[in-house]
Amino acid sequence: MIVRLPNWLGDTVMAVPMLRSLRAGLPGSRIGLAGPWASLLTGQGLGDVLVTYPRSLTGRIRAADSVRALGSDVALLLPNSLESALSAWYWGTRRRIGFTGGGRTLLLTDRLTPPLPRPHQIDEYLLLLAPLGLPTVTRAPTLTPPKEGSESREAARALFGDAGAGDGRGPRVGLHLGAEFGPSKLWPRERLIEFCRLLVDRGARPVLLGAPADLPTAIAVCERVAVPSLVGRDTPALLTAVLSELDALVCGDTGVGHLAAALGTPVVSLFGPTDPHLTAPRGPVAVVSRPPPCAPCFYRACPIEHPCLRAITADEVEARLRTALPQWA
Repeated sequence: MIVRLPNWLGDTVMAVPMLRSLRAGLPGSRIGLAGPWASLLTGQGLGDVLVTYPRSLTGRIRAADSVRALGSDVALLLPNSLESALSAWYWGTRRRIGFTGGGRTLLLTDRLTPPLPRPHQIDEYLLLLAPLGLPTVTRAPTLTPPKEGSESREAARALFGDAGAGDGRGPRVGLHLGAEFGPSKLWPRERLIEFCRLLVDRGARPVLLGAPADLPTAIAVCERVAVPSLVGRDTPALLTAVLSELDALVCGDTGVGHLAAALGTPVVSLFGPTDPHLTAPRGPVAVVSRPPPCAPCFYRACPIEHPCLRAITADEVEARLRTALPQWA
């Protein structure tokens, strides 16, 4: 059995309930997991072989032979793409399970019609178990965080210490600045600045998180309020450890929010152009949404004044954060 994982971090986390159900239903089977974020699932007991399947086409071509060498008879295809079905055919799988559409229907042996209306992404992935006759064992993603004292946890703690966000009083709250989807998912900078000031004034310890592409936003925030930043330094390899060291995370509709919640870190997730009924993280999560009439639009960039996320105030997010952290005095 080979599972072609989704291409994105958040979708990979949302596939975890399906993977746990698959493992529980096929306890003696050898399961391979292939996808860009396969390494995230190391040590989680979900797959026997993990293949990092690159997002780029050339990288996938190079990795295809590694997956083919696994000799799997069945492929479970989570991405709804022609490429994933073509890859499964190349891998030599005799049974290919997936949703129809995207020009790939004839390549599938077990064809499921995409459900309408669309359910939450977690529940949609679970539907792929039907051709195998397997029941659902959970609908909430859970991942085991790196152990205390492990190399990654110690590296994460050193990273916080170097940034001036080491041990101290008050909760350590990560504020993730980015979203690969596009700028429409981002909280406006003025709201970020207001929120950081509010946390500092009330005894919390905000820490900025994000990819190198988020550095301009981090610099703009740090110029207005003195907060430590790990932006560009919290690498994918350390991400689970960094999130495990937080008392809470505030973010948009991003994969990082899904990962933090799966690790057990409380999350306050801000939704604007997308629909929380389809992709909100499950677990210790509070969703904040003030949808205007135009939401959800699913635009990558807002063509007007970003009313959906601009309407969410720093005070509102801080109040939801306090509810998530009852120990915060």
